[in-house]
Amino acid sequence: MRNLVLLVTCLAIVVPGRPLLAQKPASSCSACPEWNRPQKPFRIFGNTYYVGPHGLSSILITSDKGHILIDGTLPESVEQIVTSIKALGFRIEDVKLIVNSHVHFDHAGGIAELQRLSGARVLASPWSATVLRSGEPGRGDPQFQGGHKIAPVQNVHEFHDGETLEVGNVSITAHFTPGHTPGGTSWTWRSCEGEICRNMVYADSLAPVSSGEFHFSDKRDYPHALEDFEKSFHFLETAPCDILITPHPDASGLWEHLADREKGITPDPMLNPNACRALAEDSRANLRQRLNEEGKK
Repeated sequence: MRNLVLLVTCLAIVVPGRPLLAQKPASSCSACPEWNRPQKPFRIFGNTYYVGPHGLSSILITSDKGHILIDGTLPESVEQIVTSIKALGFRIEDVKLIVNSHVHFDHAGGIAELQRLSGARVLASPWSATVLRSGEPGRGDPQFQGGHKIAPVQNVHEFHDGETLEVGNVSITAHFTPGHTPGGTSWTWRSCEGEICRNMVYADSLAPVSSGEFHFSDKRDYPHALEDFEKSFHFLETAPCDILITPHPDASGLWEHLADREKGITPDPMLNPNACRALAEDSRANLRQRLNEEGKK
């Protein structure tokens, strides 16, 4: 029998809403309290800000005509995200577009409530859009077995690979990077401080993590898994990448970079043009190890 790779077990429950929020499902899992630990919001670069809890990224990209939010983290993170946006001098009501990396509960669980509070459009890849609309785990997801429901999202629209979305003078481009889920999406945009501009990359997870009896090497489980991973590795290897951000901030060393920045280390520790290629290399190694383990079972 295959080992259970996903170690965190979470259940969707309903809790009374606070005055700011409507009633919403909350996530109960062993990692959730650490993931949802409060984090002071901060500027990453230019008009790009971190507004998520400590363990799960939520990224705000601002413009004078409205803002873009990437990822909604946990349902119970919503109030913290809203408070962080306000602390930076912005308003949740001015978020005009919400997009997502992948639709697991820890990155998409808060999207329905954030949409309700902001009135924003929600866009997703076709596979992810189906999951957001239903709130049910998606077929083909390596973590489908024992997967966790999220609050269904209304009026979800779809985009195609390579499509650019605009709010005010901000443009972000969607890059399908499947593997972790069939609908995974990474995002690129440019942020500027004066005349200095950086290529920003929000790279979706490429960890070969699964639950139950799933095998990445079994075509019956996810027919194009290996081809999908290869496509996603290629994106990371070739995308212009000055500053890398990831859905789990630890994966891109965000807290170490922030600590070094606060010490006054120069040049800016957030800047690392090799970060995306390094993430691709590590992700390839993790997939090779996983496939070797599956071959031994």
